[in-house]
Amino acid sequence: MASPFLCLCLLFFTVYTADGFREFYVARCEFNSTELKDIEYTRSMFYNQLEYVRFSSSLGKFVGYTEFGVKNAERLNKDTGILAQLMADKERYCQHNIGIWYSNPLTKSVAPTVRLYSTTPPAGRHPAMLLCRVYDFYPKTIKVSWLRDGQEVTSDVTSTEEMEDGDWYYQIQSHLEYTPRSGEKISCKVEHASLKEPLITDWDPSMPESERNKIAIGASGLILGLILSLAGFIYYKRKARGRILVPTN
Repeated sequence: MASPFLCLCLLFFTVYTADGFREFYVARCEFNSTELKDIEYTRSMFYNQLEYVRFSSSLGKFVGYTEFGVKNAERLNKDTGILAQLMADKERYCQHNIGIWYSNPLTKSVAPTVRLYSTTPPAGRHPAMLLCRVYDFYPKTIKVSWLRDGQEVTSDVTSTEEMEDGDWYYQIQSHLEYTPRSGEKISCKVEHASLKEPLITDWDPSMPESERNKIAIGASGLILGLILSLAGFIYYKRKARGRILVPTN
């Protein structure tokens, strides 16, 4: 199933200027299929780069974001003709254009690469932390979540914004702080336009060979250091016992 985060900006962009101030509006279609019920149509109105009122097809009305916007929303919501026209625009503009455009992001998208790591948690309530690194994906919009025994985790999760790699690809990181339980299964779930179904990567708590080698080398070095320190101490004590103390007048 395609990701529910695709968006088509139809660029309904009208500008009015007066004494250096600028007013414009932008219409957006957010969708996860070409079905009318899966399309959200919004029209946002801005004054001097500040959004003050927005029409939402899911609400079927305008919502104000400033004092001026609230007053305009109340006025516009009384005009059933405007509301009916905007609801019709959802089908006329969104559904029509999405039908033409919908396949493009699916054929021009790049599936993400996912890696899971264990990392040191900050001072907090949990002794363990996992890092889910998702990278080399396109387009930008993506959803990363955590599953614990198949159930989505909603607490102790922090994620970054999507970050540009500078080569048209994007990356994102998500952290999960947790207290390990015996026999549990923890997974990182990724939803993206390039994927027909969510990509689920399970955490394998077994330590990789490279990590085991690092620990073995470190432990060996520590033991060797202790042996050398002990040998030096014994040598020093023996030398001290063999010294002859000569009294001085």
